Amino acid sequence: MFDLSIPKLHVLAVIALVIFGPNELPKITSQAVRALRDLRRIAEGAKNDLREGLGPEFADLELEDLNPKRFVQKHLFDDMNGDHPASAGATPARPRANGSLLAPGERAPYDTDAT
Repeated sequence: MFDLSIPKLHVLAVIALVIFGPNELPKITSQAVRALRDLRRIAEGAKNDLREGLGPEFADLELEDLNPKRFVQKHLFDDMNGDHPASAGATPARPRANGSLLAPGERAPYDTDAT
């Protein structure tokens, strides 16, 4: 997420040591860790409250799917990656005379070459 490598973490540790000193650094570190734990616990509680509030109809909803970028990626680009059922051995949908698609296995009334 922040792309922190080991050298960058070392630089941050040296800067923190210079700014806060060796006596205060352990206290500040423990406070930061405690704050991160509290934030993570609050976020998990909010996720659970949202799932409970939505009810059983949305039990399989992933909260990451609410991100518009992730939603578009999941619903539009999964077909390109071969995650669509048509790529799993089913026959692909074909166009009808009016341009709409037939479901796999569905036959149009004018379809004479269907197997």
